[in-house]
Amino acid sequence: MADELEQDPLEELLRALDAADGSALLAAAGDIHYADLAALYENLDDEKRDLLLKTIGPEMATDVIAELPDTLIEDALNHFKPAQLRVLLGNLSDDDRVDVFQVVSEEAQVRFFSLLGPRDKELTRSLLKYGEDTAGGRMTTRIGRITADMTVKQAINVLKRDREDAESLARIFVVDELGRLAGKIRLRDLAFSTWDTPVRDIMEEADEFILATADQEEAARTLSKYDLVVLPVVDEFHHLLGVLTYDDALEILQEESTEDIEKLAAIGGDQSEISYLNTSVALQYRRRVIWLIGLAFVSIASGYVMFRFSETLEKAFVLSLFLPMVVAAGGNSGGQAATMVIRAMALGEISAGNALRIAWKEARTGLFLGLSLGIAIAAFIALILPHLQNGTGAEFGFMHLAAAVATAITVQVLSATVLGALLPIGARAINLDPAVVSSPSLASTVDVSGMLIYFSTAGAILHLH
Repeated sequence: MADELEQDPLEELLRALDAADGSALLAAAGDIHYADLAALYENLDDEKRDLLLKTIGPEMATDVIAELPDTLIEDALNHFKPAQLRVLLGNLSDDDRVDVFQVVSEEAQVRFFSLLGPRDKELTRSLLKYGEDTAGGRMTTRIGRITADMTVKQAINVLKRDREDAESLARIFVVDELGRLAGKIRLRDLAFSTWDTPVRDIMEEADEFILATADQEEAARTLSKYDLVVLPVVDEFHHLLGVLTYDDALEILQEESTEDIEKLAAIGGDQSEISYLNTSVALQYRRRVIWLIGLAFVSIASGYVMFRFSETLEKAFVLSLFLPMVVAAGGNSGGQAATMVIRAMALGEISAGNALRIAWKEARTGLFLGLSLGIAIAAFIALILPHLQNGTGAEFGFMHLAAAVATAITVQVLSATVLGALLPIGARAINLDPAVVSSPSLASTVDVSGMLIYFSTAGAILHLH
């Protein structure tokens, strides 16, 4: 029953769109969260998009457009006349407005910029100088800001005056006479202090801050690590420029996670925010084809290794029974190590300077994993396989086969684990994204090395060369 009630406004809105009933559409839209309206907008045809935006008007559309994927923002803004656009762009928070200017075409940037007021022009210009993926490019300048030489009464009066412009008053930041970050204070502490108490006497140190030029992911990690509601953003001279909020951190981490997941799956190209169902086949093709072709050529090396050791297989065809297992074990162990290292790098726990320590740690881990797996497989070959298979079909017995496979899988897991740990570190050292070397890339490399290790080890132990 509750689910049906929750769906009613959306159903009413869809019916109003079908009937082109403006009054019913506006009434229904008022009961729907702007994030849900944005999701709905993605799945409408152009005619219904136009009707929806023009009906709800620039005031309500402000929050909706801020939630749209980058690829749809310019199209949505083009549904409004210049006077409406002036209202909408002025209503956007500073960081959302900068986001808009970063994703629209150059022609649209010029047109939209001409519609801004003097203050918004100055702020937008100053924020656009920071990169799209920096803390400065994501911050908002609408913050609660007071000076250290104020009294509590003066500070509260300033906050009352600026409350409409401040995006968050959860934390109020204190600056000195030069505008440099001096401290922070909670609204509760102001409210419970006497009027004549100096702000500097009750403020706390602002130990956590981020440079405007810092990477947005570093800023999001700082917010998360210290459990902050807002994080002050400063320039190289420690002047307070703005803040990043916890919702900015969530958005940044979601974007970075999406990008990393796509790279782990070897999906290259533009990491757009548009939903899967609205992504064209052509875009999906472009993002995947280069990686697939590259990995296909890597796989040719696997075929060459098989051809190179075809004589070994002819002498002991039973070896082919365990080849997939040995190769897969390396891929799995290497993938585990790479994932652990990439996560640690993303959290700032390790760097390239820790490479030797990481290699030693993963070598020991890989050795123990390989020995455990090798012993288990050797036991299967020596104790169970003789009851399932009448002989090995070669000049050696099951005990020799068990020793060969166990040794090969131990070496494979050990080498793959170390390789999986060091590849992301090496990628970061040469300014490549560590996620790129994982999953299919790592697996293809380990496939080739696994075959070489398996056939070389088995050939040496079983005297097949």
